[in-house]
Amino acid sequence: MAFPSIASAQGTPPLETEVLFRNVRVFDGVGPSLSGPTNVLVRGNHIASIGPQVRSTSGAKVIEGRGRTLMPGLIDVHVHLTFGALTQQQMASPDLTPEKAGKAAAANATGTLMRGFTSVRDVGGPIFELKQAIDSGRVNGPRIWPSGPTISQTAGHGDYRTPDEGPRRWTGKASRAELMGAGYIADGRDEVLAATREALRFGASQIKVMAGGGTSSDYDPVDVTQYTLDEMKAAVDAAEDWGTYVTVHAYTSRAVRRAIEAGVKCIEHGQLLDEDTLRLMAERGIWLSSQNLVESTDAMSPQRREKRKPVIEGQARLWPMAKRLGVKLAWGTDFLFEPELNAQQNAYILRLKPWFTSAEILKMVTHDNAELLALSGLRSPYQGKLGVVQEGALADLLLINGNPLANVDLVGNPANFSVIMKDGRVFKETT
Repeated sequence: MAFPSIASAQGTPPLETEVLFRNVRVFDGVGPSLSGPTNVLVRGNHIASIGPQVRSTSGAKVIEGRGRTLMPGLIDVHVHLTFGALTQQQMASPDLTPEKAGKAAAANATGTLMRGFTSVRDVGGPIFELKQAIDSGRVNGPRIWPSGPTISQTAGHGDYRTPDEGPRRWTGKASRAELMGAGYIADGRDEVLAATREALRFGASQIKVMAGGGTSSDYDPVDVTQYTLDEMKAAVDAAEDWGTYVTVHAYTSRAVRRAIEAGVKCIEHGQLLDEDTLRLMAERGIWLSSQNLVESTDAMSPQRREKRKPVIEGQARLWPMAKRLGVKLAWGTDFLFEPELNAQQNAYILRLKPWFTSAEILKMVTHDNAELLALSGLRSPYQGKLGVVQEGALADLLLINGNPLANVDLVGNPANFSVIMKDGRVFKETT
């Protein structure tokens, strides 16, 4: 699990004793309006107090808000920081080393933070070493809720083997993808239990299981259902014994219904779901973590572009129907093997505009996404409240030039963020 390898260190900003944001208007992550002019005092890595009369002690760092908007840091709950930093050709190249992959992943993490995303959920891939590097201050990046290696059946969405790699069961050789921590191929209840426990052993905050076909994999059509109920339940049982949950990659109603029966708490994607299945999810309190994907990009293979068509067609129907039925909704980007897309991370938030108000969008990418992160319980790597500007919450904050409730396009361009604070540290400050 030593892939990627993080070799170089970056300078981490100091943690001030106190930081006072003076004369700001607050979007608290929940309400549909801004506060009146007020002050927000950060002490250490927490929000200590909020109010127009709040003052700092002598020697505190003061940031003049001048009426600008202070809001929670953005949260993306579906990223692949390593896979999103490399193309498929780079991943398959024999010249790829842990050092090269680590450098690309670290740069991706730093860029993510500097776009205002202070927390992410990495739902598949080599991530544990990068997370440790960020938490120790060797790399600047967001808080990471890691899944680590995905868990897939043979010929499933997470079967990343090349054509010349045989099955481990008969050859005795793990695939290159398994050795780099990309995913585990596990068949049968016993292997799924072992794979889940291995991921938890390395620090997974939630478990990612492949429950259906995908658009970026070679062997499985999008419509197929993956894992038997007993196999799926094995992952859920092992995760729940550790106080956390399973989220699954799935598009179709058949795959999602089996996952729900097994006890899964979150569905990734879901663009092909029908109304009855979404209603079931709403009744059971199952999260839907979905995206707004584009039809194609220059780097996309013809096969992937073709497999993607029904997913693209389904998402315009999914979002408004899920909203109407009261499904718990979360948002993420899911950039995979197309590094050029990373710079568009903020702009992808704006793809929610056809179906949600500005206030609903901002709440989803802050408070609501934080609620999904909290589902990891004691396995959450960062204990404390996120996604809100409230006394006692962790100090992950953005100071924005303008009012994003009146013009949500402001969050689509990180140039509009004059201050980016994560865990009480100021990573960006401009006048």
